[in-house]
Amino acid sequence: MSDKVLYENPLNTRYASKEMQENFGDQKRFRLWRKLWIALAESEMELGLPITREQIEELKAHAEDIDYERAERYEREVRHDVMAHVRAYGDVAPKAKGIIHLGATSCFVDCNSELLILRDGLEILLKKLVNVMDKLKKFALAYQDVPTLGFTHLQPAQLTTVGKRATLWLQDLMMDYENMQNLFAHFKLRGVKGTTGTQASFLELFDGDGEKVKELERKVAEKMGCTKVYGVTGQTYPRKFDYNVLCVLSQIAQSAYKFSNDIRILQNMKEIEEPFEKSQIGSSAMAYKRNPMRCERMGSLCRYMLSLPMNSAVTASTQWFERSLDDSANRRIVNAQAFLTVDAVLNLYLNVTEGLVVYKKTIAKHVAAELPFMATENIIMECVKAGGDRQELHERIRVLSQEAAKAVKQGGKENDLLKRIEKDPLFSAVHGRLSEILDTKKFIGRAPEQTKEFLRSEIDPILRKHKALLGESGVVRV
Repeated sequence: MSDKVLYENPLNTRYASKEMQENFGDQKRFRLWRKLWIALAESEMELGLPITREQIEELKAHAEDIDYERAERYEREVRHDVMAHVRAYGDVAPKAKGIIHLGATSCFVDCNSELLILRDGLEILLKKLVNVMDKLKKFALAYQDVPTLGFTHLQPAQLTTVGKRATLWLQDLMMDYENMQNLFAHFKLRGVKGTTGTQASFLELFDGDGEKVKELERKVAEKMGCTKVYGVTGQTYPRKFDYNVLCVLSQIAQSAYKFSNDIRILQNMKEIEEPFEKSQIGSSAMAYKRNPMRCERMGSLCRYMLSLPMNSAVTASTQWFERSLDDSANRRIVNAQAFLTVDAVLNLYLNVTEGLVVYKKTIAKHVAAELPFMATENIIMECVKAGGDRQELHERIRVLSQEAAKAVKQGGKENDLLKRIEKDPLFSAVHGRLSEILDTKKFIGRAPEQTKEFLRSEIDPILRKHKALLGESGVVRV
């Protein structure tokens, strides 16, 4: 049967990186299962159970020798994925067959491996996140003092700078970074807990010696590279952890969504554009178009990600007593797709931020069209200093502003407010000085200083901490 006949997940075929796909792939999962079985058996041996070094070495020799077809046949027979793999492992390690999975429940391998996969997925996203931050930092520095129209309610407001606006995108990502760090700081394995979390089976194995059971759990966690385990569990690790993880992924998507929308609007205004390749086609019908397809795709994927935490919240809410299996099929889909989605979003974010095109002259033109209105109070103040009546000046400039606005909106003309002021004798105190009064640098406040201070005090420490991760580029396959 052709591959094109069956549905394929576009996150795999079009958007997400190979690295993230492999992280959630079967090969990694089942190799982790075997690593956990080895860690368990070896720790049990070290604590005195009748397990031989020869059995451990046999398990290690076949740790990556996985016959997936055999395991699938067993699963069709027994309807249990973990026991199918226990049998398949035992077939290639017959001397150790009787001690594989000794005292454990399925969630020993399933939950602990899932947690490790989620942690590794977060590491992949962390690398991409700090690289986006690095690229936005460079962009913010390059344009820290380039005046641009600020917008509130999507209406022109006071000026800001192109670089200062980029710090808003950066600050969102910094908050996401901090929340991700909190996940790492509180990461724990499920540990060695048994069927309902009481460790009863392991207590039986060690003839009631609770200290050996505690040491077994510590040893297994250490062999898996972890220092913390949950103090108590039911059969599974708390599904609220999945929800916490997906909330952080959702927050990254929220940040990326805002950025993508801002760039789409700026591209409409012809001020800033996302990268556009030499042979790229913007429209099948309109050859002249340069559509912001990367940012549109970012928004589309982010919208999907925003919907996923609610699904995880319901799963966490409906785990009856020590556990319910209605989480399993759902989590196989939701957790993996959340990571693949955000991976794809950050790939796009990387690609866009390393190739943004800024049109300074267009930005300056838009500033020039609105600045006369914004400068009216400054003009009034200069005239008052020269002896003018503030109320009379205010009323006159109000009338002139409305006349100029009418010419712009109804007549399609340029904003000629300054020319009207230059001709009005009431404003003689500023005649010949308007260009000085309307110097855009006087209308951006501390934007350049704020940009540099923010980058230096809040972003640079993060980038220094993760210096070894920097240098990534965003690859867009289609």
